[in-house]
Amino acid sequence: MDWSQYRFRSAWRLDAEPDAVYRVLERPDHYPAWWPQVREVRQTGDTTGTLRFRSVLPYDLVVRAESVRHDPRSRVLEAAMTGDLEGWFRWTVRPSGNGTHLLYEQEVVVRKPLMRLLAVPCRPFFLANHALMMRGGRRGLLARLAAGPAGSQVV
Repeated sequence: MDWSQYRFRSAWRLDAEPDAVYRVLERPDHYPAWWPQVREVRQTGDTTGTLRFRSVLPYDLVVRAESVRHDPRSRVLEAAMTGDLEGWFRWTVRPSGNGTHLLYEQEVVVRKPLMRLLAVPCRPFFLANHALMMRGGRRGLLARLAAGPAGSQVV
């Protein structure tokens, strides 16, 4: 087993319209305004950017992301990543009753040297750190959606 490889899956039920959720998620340049652990997003091209993340543990992760799927019709967003993390992530937004079922999937290999060195003893901490980041993302997304259309504007 490669202890630096991770596969994440988060499923959220949201009391919001699927199209509204998709509109917020399709703007990663706005993530730092509502997702505290996404510290910086710099667009570097039409479908590329650099993102910097930091959760509870005292390290930043910097990745270059390239959109590989931006499908408003099926409400799927997917990007490939290189840098401190190498792999991909995907958002899938589906109607669910009067709300939305949101699925986040990610498969990555950690390339950050210190994290690779500490892969075995610190794996539980890295997993908990990711869980806290996703919890912060869910709370921030709910707040952004509750703010209504004005909440999806540039802040």
